[in-house]
Amino acid sequence: MYIARKTINGGFVVDNLVSYNFVIYNSILTFATESILYKKKELPSFIIKRLPVRLTYDNNYFNDPYQGIPIGGYNKLINALLEGCEVKTDCEFFEGLSQSWREIADRLVYTGKIDDFYGCRFGRLEYRSLRFETETLDVPNYQGVALMNFTDRETSYTRIIEHKHFEQFGEAVYGNPKTVITREYPLAYQPGQAEPYYPVNDDRNNRLYHEYQELADVEKNVLFGGRLAEYKYYNMDEVIKRVFSVPLI
Repeated sequence: MYIARKTINGGFVVDNLVSYNFVIYNSILTFATESILYKKKELPSFIIKRLPVRLTYDNNYFNDPYQGIPIGGYNKLINALLEGCEVKTDCEFFEGLSQSWREIADRLVYTGKIDDFYGCRFGRLEYRSLRFETETLDVPNYQGVALMNFTDRETSYTRIIEHKHFEQFGEAVYGNPKTVITREYPLAYQPGQAEPYYPVNDDRNNRLYHEYQELADVEKNVLFGGRLAEYKYYNMDEVIKRVFSVPLI
């Protein structure tokens, strides 16, 4: 049995016919959706695009022609971007700064939750969160790849990241007798108790977001960007592309 040109909730999203085997569907989607607190019929239609099915020996997850991360990691990239700028951290935007920022700046780039920006006047948008558990192991190579996903019901985490594999390959991996791994656990988001990582793009939340978007569209001198402010899933390459498309003048 196959699904062609349709997601599981009926949205037409794929450009080409895709043979989607129900063994894969039941072993991966069923567990994954339960883990992230979705019902299968409530899945946003774009989810299906993030699950490539191949009949080849290509074990890459992404179809992009190039894959990579900044040399030295994202911290090094961000530090270089901020060099020469005054940076203040641990500042609570909604404790005074939300009302006074115009006194110190001509323009605001806002990347927080858009519902918070407007005092949740239409109601709270829903998000999903994650919990991370990092461990240093006394082995040079734990799983052989940077990221491994787990879809069985017996495993409480959804993936393990082994960080050294992002920048070390082949025999270089064994140059350090230890390795650092991070286990990732799905977590329901509760304000004040966890970080919001993913928007819940179901019909209800999308309608609510569009109400906030109408306010943002007429907001003067404020740029809304990122997963939380635009209530949209972004990969890092898409974030960078988005930044270059924003008029800053």
